[in-house]
Amino acid sequence: MKRLKLAVIALFTLVTVSNVNAQDENNPWAIGFGVNVVDFYLNNTSFTDKLEDHIGSSDWNFLPSVSRITAEKYLDKGFSLQFSGTINKITHKFSDGDSDFLYYSLGLNAKYDLNNLIGDTGWFDPFVYLGGDYVSADSMNEGMLGVGFGFNIWVNENIGFNYQHGSKYGFSNKIQDHIQTSAGIVIRFGGKDTDGDGVYDKDDACPDVAGLVEFNGCPDADGDGIKDSDDACPNAAGLAAMNGCPDADGDGVADKDDMCANAKGTKANKGCPDSDGDGVLDKDDKCASTSGPSANNGCPWPDTDGDGVLDKDDNCKNEVGPASNSGCPVVVNPLESLPEITKDINFNLDSAVITSDAASKLDKIYNLISSVDNVTFVIEGHADSLGNDTYNKYLSKRRAESAKKYLVKKGMDASKLETKGYGEDNPIADNDTEEGRAQNRRVVIKLNDM
Repeated sequence: MKRLKLAVIALFTLVTVSNVNAQDENNPWAIGFGVNVVDFYLNNTSFTDKLEDHIGSSDWNFLPSVSRITAEKYLDKGFSLQFSGTINKITHKFSDGDSDFLYYSLGLNAKYDLNNLIGDTGWFDPFVYLGGDYVSADSMNEGMLGVGFGFNIWVNENIGFNYQHGSKYGFSNKIQDHIQTSAGIVIRFGGKDTDGDGVYDKDDACPDVAGLVEFNGCPDADGDGIKDSDDACPNAAGLAAMNGCPDADGDGVADKDDMCANAKGTKANKGCPDSDGDGVLDKDDKCASTSGPSANNGCPWPDTDGDGVLDKDDNCKNEVGPASNSGCPVVVNPLESLPEITKDINFNLDSAVITSDAASKLDKIYNLISSVDNVTFVIEGHADSLGNDTYNKYLSKRRAESAKKYLVKKGMDASKLETKGYGEDNPIADNDTEEGRAQNRRVVIKLNDM
């Protein structure tokens, strides 16, 4: 008996040192309703004798009504406290019909859930218990030690079937040691579910926001299978690869980061296409299929006159001209070639007659200067050094007049032509040689202001 007392003290000490205040299990409260049967041991001798009575007993006392009520509070680490009350009608104690009295008991048991040792079995919940009962039977009252085992079979989260079997041992031998077995229904409750999502706060990673069981109580607002806390786009169904964001055009850029969410593009272009590869996105490219600079909105610069100078740089877009003149045609002053043409309009010795070679050159000069307006020209005559100076001036003047007459005859306005004779004063070659003197017998036509 002392050993039993020590066992009771040890068990209650273990329960006491556990964190009784720790409300960290789902459904910490439970109540039970059921029936019980009582069978008294024939002997109060050895454990072996009691076991034989236990196995071979058939003297069960049963009250056909609700005869057992329990209330339980979960403590911690698999331990619970169970308060129980039972009532029974004893009609046979040692033999059939030898008794007729009421039996009742009030007990407090410490239960231990074996799932904490063997692992959670889900619907099957076995336990052992040890406790004390105040028992009244046949006008006798006694405190008794209760020990036994049982199990719950859970139909759902809150309702289950209960079976409990154990023995009660007296401390003063006023009441015969006996077996008590019960069965009934147990209802557990009290689990806190602040957001009402069916996941108790203990297991709810998001206790203040209704969520889903598969996400430990956290929400998935867009229903894409990614909980909101891991979803970069919690209100738009998306892909896991996009951290929960949609990618409407399938270009690998999430819509939230995609500047062109409905047109397949590249990450480098923030999801936008650049069809012609000119660096101007199609959405900004006025010539999306033709490469062109961004400065011209993605279009190639035009060259209207086809002179190789782009219109943007061409000051004369409709006239062909070189780049060196900004695309404008170069206006050639026809008189610039006049000095070159008038070279070598030469005369024979002591002659002012226009030679055929001189005539050919005067024809070119006429074509060059006849249409030039607001300009006058001077025809200079020259001679070699043969003869005296006075004659040579006279001869050079005649040569200039001959050239003027030729041009006027072709249609040149005479008022645009002036003549001068310089004689031998301005030689261009050596008068000591025949070749040099031939070059000095000449006329030169110049602009009057040159």
